[in-house]
Amino acid sequence: MTAPHHLLLVVAGIAGEASHLVEADADAAQLSVLDVAATRGDGIFETISIGQGHPQALEAHLQRFARSARMLDLPAPDLTVWRDAVLALAHRLADHDEAWVKTALSRGVELPAAGGPPVPTGWAYATVSPQFRRERTEGIDVVLLDRGLRSDVSATSPWLLAGAKTLSYAVNRAAVREAQRRGADDVVFVSSDGLLLEGPTSTLVVRRGDTLTTPPDAFGILPGTTQVDLFAAADQWGLATAVEPLSPDDLRGADAAWLVSSVRHAAPVRSVDGAPLPVDAPLTATMNGFLRDRRS
Repeated sequence: MTAPHHLLLVVAGIAGEASHLVEADADAAQLSVLDVAATRGDGIFETISIGQGHPQALEAHLQRFARSARMLDLPAPDLTVWRDAVLALAHRLADHDEAWVKTALSRGVELPAAGGPPVPTGWAYATVSPQFRRERTEGIDVVLLDRGLRSDVSATSPWLLAGAKTLSYAVNRAAVREAQRRGADDVVFVSSDGLLLEGPTSTLVVRRGDTLTTPPDAFGILPGTTQVDLFAAADQWGLATAVEPLSPDDLRGADAAWLVSSVRHAAPVRSVDGAPLPVDAPLTATMNGFLRDRRS
């Protein structure tokens, strides 16, 4: 089936009156050039996977959206309206096996014409997911890159917004370009005190024996909705789970590892800094089947 045009809904009336939805043309100009989303990256977003019209981990994404808003001192989003936006867009994409919806909220126009504080801008848009067969089956090559922050950054420097899902993604994009310059596909960030963190757009999961392990959110990493769903299902696959610190040596010596995310799902890591890592193909297929078939 031919992929549709991008679909867009604008969340209007965010400040000062009840929020509501307005359908808009995604091919037409919608965002002011003075909006801080464009000028400063001052805002938040979430990306929700859609399986045959069903949003996956929707409530977890909405709660994380609200968490990021609190961290940035943005007005609390009306989650009922944002939920309606996601459901409306998901319904429009029900004929496709995999799609996604992105919700975004910015602080608004930097210099409002009438003076006073900016009025927040909100929108949601959706489209069909790209093909990730190679990444899900053959695996990805990753490099370890220093993030330049200690693992306790959330406690020592909360103004750095570690663990918030913000529109300021220039560093994450630069990290992926650096990985590509090194002949790899993706990145696992390492704290300046030597602990594994996350990927630029994903959560790290490592298998050691019969236990799946991920680093703690307290290290200033984004709480992973996909990782949470996988850990909730792990006992069905005879696996235990743990949330604990991991070192680069723990990754290099792992029985298997994945970078997991809402849209790409579970991508097995096949090498770390050029050194091969085992790929657990049966478990990877089980994970991706589970993630693809979720209905909530």
